[in-house]
Amino acid sequence: MITWSEEQRQIRSMFRKFVESEIAPRREEFEFGDTPPYDVLRKMITTFGIGEMAKAQFFARLERERSGNDSTREGSGKGGDTMAAMRLLPIIELSRYSPGMITALGVSMGLTANAIIRHGTIAQQEKYVPELLTLEKIGAWAITEPDSGSDAFGSMKATAKPDGEGGYILNGNKTFITNGPYADTIVFICKLDEGNPPEQRKVLSFVVDGETPGLTRSKPLRKMGLHASPTGELFLEDVRVGKDRLLGETEDIPARSSAKQTFTAERTAVAAMAFGIIERCLELCTAYAKDRVQFGRPIGEFQLVQLKLAKMEVARMNVQNLVFRQIEMTEMGVTMDIAEASACKLYSAQAAMEVALEAVQLFGGNGYMAEFQVEQLCRDAKVLQIYGGTDEIQVSQIARTLLAR
Repeated sequence: MITWSEEQRQIRSMFRKFVESEIAPRREEFEFGDTPPYDVLRKMITTFGIGEMAKAQFFARLERERSGNDSTREGSGKGGDTMAAMRLLPIIELSRYSPGMITALGVSMGLTANAIIRHGTIAQQEKYVPELLTLEKIGAWAITEPDSGSDAFGSMKATAKPDGEGGYILNGNKTFITNGPYADTIVFICKLDEGNPPEQRKVLSFVVDGETPGLTRSKPLRKMGLHASPTGELFLEDVRVGKDRLLGETEDIPARSSAKQTFTAERTAVAAMAFGIIERCLELCTAYAKDRVQFGRPIGEFQLVQLKLAKMEVARMNVQNLVFRQIEMTEMGVTMDIAEASACKLYSAQAAMEVALEAVQLFGGNGYMAEFQVEQLCRDAKVLQIYGGTDEIQVSQIARTLLAR
């Protein structure tokens, strides 16, 4: 794939019109106010039938699972590229104005729902997944803890203790949880405490309702960027749950492997987010370079400004090619392994950050002002180098894979 198909261009145009009419005029409300993004996101997925398509795919997959003919292929044959585009194009278009919204959307419809789809029982999938795919319920995937950071499992203190009656008592504190302040359905990841040392404990995942007694949460935390993505802390104190809340209803689910799959999906999405940010920065900078006059000339006539624009275009082309690769892989039914996903995230995140910083520099004093969108995009781009695993973690993952060959 070397260019967008006409069908993909039309789909993208429709999403762009929605974003520019429904979200762009309210950018300051979402960016500098406390308005949750969920109503406008529900309107978007309803307008384009995204939720219903996702539910149809989910129920078809569930039927295959019932019949013992389940497949993990995400797309194949005719129309596969269209389905891939329907997943990636909203990410790109939302990221041009509000990367935070795609984070809130992706964690609910993507990470949370997929964790249950991959390892939940059929009954658990039927109960929780459909409403997550339509945003009727907001989802959160809770793994990070105050002292864990990149060492999510090694430093994990949250516990599940058998209650002697077939259920569990959950305790722990989670932080930096996307959708945490508003989540209806939470995948809570913790260690099984049977009196053994923490390093020997199994990692389990539970599905917890947002209104469960013993669960409290913080207000949305103040952050550098992604203001349209509510982030908070979760506190579980002696939360009692039945075995039906244990994902898969077994303690033998390889939770570490499941988390690795989740991180892989999260990392591949960064390329589309980075592409949206880069493309918008370049668009704003090109227009500004034509209109802004200094020393009697448009600044676009100065070679240093031209160099900045040229480097932005190179970054845009490279990241776009990574997006094209993802679309082709989806059409072929192939998914990236974690090392390739890490490489994809590492390059895309760094490219987005470099472009956004240069955009602020090109705008000069105006670029430092909140009135100009490059200020927001620069703040938002930084998180791409942090969440889903820092740049340093991506480097380590890539290098370990190379050295193991």
